[in-house]
Amino acid sequence: FALSGTALAQNPHEDKNDGDLEKQVDQIFAQWDKPDSPGCVLAVMKDGKIIYKRGYGMAKLDPKVAITPTTAFDIGSMSKQFTAAGIILLAESGKISLDDDIRKYFPGFPDYGNTITIRHLIHHTSGIRDYAWLMLLARMSFENTGEDRSQEIIDLVTRQQHLYFDPGDD
Repeated sequence: FALSGTALAQNPHEDKNDGDLEKQVDQIFAQWDKPDSPGCVLAVMKDGKIIYKRGYGMAKLDPKVAITPTTAFDIGSMSKQFTAAGIILLAESGKISLDDDIRKYFPGFPDYGNTITIRHLIHHTSGIRDYAWLMLLARMSFENTGEDRSQEIIDLVTRQQHLYFDPGDD
């Protein structure tokens, strides 16, 4: 996307000195690029390639840890709406159906006697217990070690003996 307004007036289709782009982007984020401010990581892409990336502000205020382009964030529930939007785009393009059984995409997921659909997942009506509660029950650490724990969490979720409620009931 192209940022608009006077802060980044460059047309994204024009070739421009990368230094100018960096200065313009840095100016936009300057108010957050301080040792006492939470911040963000930004990447600017052109033709499918990252042409500029930088961290602004702090990942942690106490102790002070600066954000870098490789900082890993615990984004929690912030990604749900973007995931749902991507799924809707796939459904609109005919690549998936919201009424597909999730076992079509997760064949190892148990059969609880009721079909759980992608639609149930999007609307939080699947009956699958929240993974965070399951982690607490299993006494698993929430500490971010930087390792990908996706499979460990999928294994935990699929070990449920039954659903919290029937899909679509709550």
